[in-house]
Amino acid sequence: MKFDNIYFLGIGGIGMSALARYFLREGKRVAGYDRTPSLLTGELEAEGAAIHYEDDVRRIPGPFRDPAATMVVYTPAVPDDLGEFRYFRDGGFSIEKRSQMLGHLSEGKYVMAVAGTHGKTTTSTLVAWLNRALTGGGSAFLGGISKNFGGNLVLGDGPRLAVEADEFDRSFLRLHPDVAVVTSADADHLDIYGTHEALKEAFAQFVRQIRPGGALILKQGVEIVADNPGIAVYCYSYDEPCDFYARGVRLLEGGHYRYDVVTPSGVIEGCTLGVPGWVNIENSVAAVASVWCAAKAEGAEPDADALRGALASFSGVKRRFEFYVNTPKQVYMDDYAHHPRELAATLASVRRMFPGRRITALFQPHLYTRTRDLYVEFAEALSHADEVVLLPIYPAREEPIEGVSSELIAGLVTVPCRIVERGRLADEVAAMPTDVVISFGAGNIDACCGALAERLRAKS
Repeated sequence: MKFDNIYFLGIGGIGMSALARYFLREGKRVAGYDRTPSLLTGELEAEGAAIHYEDDVRRIPGPFRDPAATMVVYTPAVPDDLGEFRYFRDGGFSIEKRSQMLGHLSEGKYVMAVAGTHGKTTTSTLVAWLNRALTGGGSAFLGGISKNFGGNLVLGDGPRLAVEADEFDRSFLRLHPDVAVVTSADADHLDIYGTHEALKEAFAQFVRQIRPGGALILKQGVEIVADNPGIAVYCYSYDEPCDFYARGVRLLEGGHYRYDVVTPSGVIEGCTLGVPGWVNIENSVAAVASVWCAAKAEGAEPDADALRGALASFSGVKRRFEFYVNTPKQVYMDDYAHHPRELAATLASVRRMFPGRRITALFQPHLYTRTRDLYVEFAEALSHADEVVLLPIYPAREEPIEGVSSELIAGLVTVPCRIVERGRLADEVAAMPTDVVISFGAGNIDACCGALAERLRAKS
């Protein structure tokens, strides 16, 4: 890249921060703006990025005001009227969306992309971890913090590149993968797409962009058009027989599972995943399918022993089924789920792991538009818990919508439900008779995890 300076608008986002880390390691000067400081922005500053938290052109470092030497990368969540965005746009700077930059960086790589309205972060992180076990290398741009790699950027030798392909703002259409996994295509981001059918058509376009000779790994039952004639199409499932599935799933102590993975060329027996939850078994099947296709493209078979070892040593992703307390008297875990299907699947996993125990769900709705479009489905999913605590909606990039609030969900939940302010969450939950507690949301509910864990650990 000809630019010495890379400036990020929205540098604290999980995908943006991975790109910022990449350019820091490439020796570029990196700076950026975000609305609020966070753990990620703090880490980036420690690694050498210059970051500020006011929309103020005067805060942009001098070297980054030279259009000839500066590339600007922005997230679609940045509003058009942001002062710094207007400064760069009107000043003749080279400006690209995060997805465009990711597309550039994937050129010349064997791209293993994971798309879907849920499940893609854990699955893509698993793909990266399996690549490391099987090849000793491989790179990745991830949508979460991998506990194995200690971050959201993986740099390694070899051509394999695992990426999370985000459907928001049609970002994944910047990618041309060799292997693509589609985990789901449920109604979401309707503020962008308008209708569920339009979203599914975007997934169909993503599938059409798989390179000739490549492969699609599609979750069984996901209804999208797969009419790319130059690719192989495989289905995967949790335990329903198809091209790739888990066989003989057995629950172990602590919510972990043992199972066999069936592939078109044989069975990988005696697998144990290092993280709990039946949903993660399904994700692991998709990840195994992805590396199986990559090995086939190289004229080989993936090593079964290496796969078993990598699955067992997988530590998961921050805020995905993350345990804070796990004792016979008290359990507390946190999860990023923010779509009704994710909530329902995670609650079903928790039911299997802790049969007969009382489950309290803490949920912070994310976005006014998502709440408006899916509040009925949210209420149905949360009603699988025994008790629900809702927080006010986390707005992210949106302005409030009249009549849209957490009360819409609360009014339809069929189990005891209350709404509390985030600042009082730990105190409220500590005063409740709790057994198994799980917090959900893609906003800032995770800022409560430490206090919740401390109070619930004391109760155990």
